[in-house]
Amino acid sequence: MDLQISGQGIEILPTVKDYVEKKFGKLDRHFQNINGTKVELSEQKTKSQDQRYRVQVTLDANGTLLRAEERAENLLVAIDKVVPVIDRQIEKYKGKFTRKGNKNGPSIKAELNEEPAPEVVRTKRFAMKPMTVEDAVIQMELLGHDFFLFYNSATKEYNLLYRRKDGNYSVIEPELQ
Repeated sequence: MDLQISGQGIEILPTVKDYVEKKFGKLDRHFQNINGTKVELSEQKTKSQDQRYRVQVTLDANGTLLRAEERAENLLVAIDKVVPVIDRQIEKYKGKFTRKGNKNGPSIKAELNEEPAPEVVRTKRFAMKPMTVEDAVIQMELLGHDFFLFYNSATKEYNLLYRRKDGNYSVIEPELQ
């Protein structure tokens, strides 16, 4: 498994790097199809000391991205908090992945003895006009949404604008593989 560790506003000491490798090196024992894992460590300038360090993990499982983020007052505690979160996501994905190909076996509902899985119940279509990112922000705010799909006039591509937890915005520019 390819493990990439990066830091934003923080120096990654060899002891921290070893700790991350130890914690995330075990992930592929659950699921062999992990292509790569990115671990981003950062120190935030916040008033709340218990939210000071952030660890974000993005895992590529055969093209499906799993993501987890946790914050804590200590970098090692944040790492410890994010590991079980990404572990649960792997188990959930692994369960869906292995059941998907099982056509003759019991249904997912019968296996889990739960309510049926959520399904797509509506398809919405709307006209799009090319706009800038700034126009998309204004349109999203006018609609009162947390995300907005638009056709970027600068890049001539579809982009997704979303509001981050910190109140800022991010744009997703998809790339076909």
